[in-house]
Amino acid sequence: MLALTPGCQCVFAIAFALTSLGRPANPTMKAIVIHEYGGLEVLKSEDVPRPEPKADQILVRVIAAGVNPVDGMIRSGMFAKHEKTVFPMILGADIAGVVEKVGSNVTKFKAGDAVFAYVSLDNNGGYAQYALATEREAAPKPKSLTYVEAAAVPVVALTAWQALIDTAKLSAGQTVLIHGGSGGVGTFAIQIAKARGARVIATASTANQDLLKELGADVSIDYTKQRFEDVAKDVDVVLDSVGKDTLARSYGVVKKGGFIVSIVARLDQTELDKHGIRGATLSVAPNSDELAEIGRLIDEKKIKVIISQTFPLSEAVKAQEQVATGHTRGKIVLKVADEPK
Repeated sequence: MLALTPGCQCVFAIAFALTSLGRPANPTMKAIVIHEYGGLEVLKSEDVPRPEPKADQILVRVIAAGVNPVDGMIRSGMFAKHEKTVFPMILGADIAGVVEKVGSNVTKFKAGDAVFAYVSLDNNGGYAQYALATEREAAPKPKSLTYVEAAAVPVVALTAWQALIDTAKLSAGQTVLIHGGSGGVGTFAIQIAKARGARVIATASTANQDLLKELGADVSIDYTKQRFEDVAKDVDVVLDSVGKDTLARSYGVVKKGGFIVSIVARLDQTELDKHGIRGATLSVAPNSDELAEIGRLIDEKKIKVIISQTFPLSEAVKAQEQVATGHTRGKIVLKVADEPK
């Protein structure tokens, strides 16, 4: 057995004490975690290991995280057959925050940068104090927005952009019908279409007619009082975020050669062929260039962000409960930390 001199014993004792009393080797963070698919009850607030960025990743200290209807769908297991699920899982694809650390291959960002991002759930999401993102997922936070406002942007704004611009090829002078104009995707779609120079017809309930006009809709339709097909005729593009009967009735309002894009349902090829129109179901993807372009439009005051409610991270259950109603005006955001000064 190795004998220690008194001096060595003293040093050993101090080192042991520092190891025992000091910070843990692996820092932890607060996060809302699910360990299985299910209802709201599977959302748990826990202390989990803080992630470390790989070479192509940035570690973001999350200030705010957006809440989307798809969060609840993932939580319930709706996409389980198509996902390679690894539990525990942290939900939330929208984040805004401050870069804490960068991987060795990262060139666009440095520690201290303000960013917003659409993050892949492969690396866990934004319902946490820290989250990982890649350079293709993140962009500089718009200077004119708070972090809470910025967290409301990525997923829904990219959905609207990719549906209208990338997929339907909406151009100046065309007319677009936007279903669900007061929702997360709809509020951005109206403004993106107007910035593109298009004429916008949008639908919403009675309570949200004023919002449609505020966002720039040329024609607002109260779907509780009017059939949209009595107002919208021969449109170039339809953006559907409702599905079911609304989608079924939309084929007939599109002019020959026009386009329907749905973000919630598969299109009926027979109906498309019958009306001589094209269509696609959109699956949104992270795109840092498009997110940066949206950020520029926001800073130019061409797009405003609509937030209906904010909740602390600890009340993620309430936030998901509200977004599941399908009647959220704009976006719901989780406030994870105080806004940096």
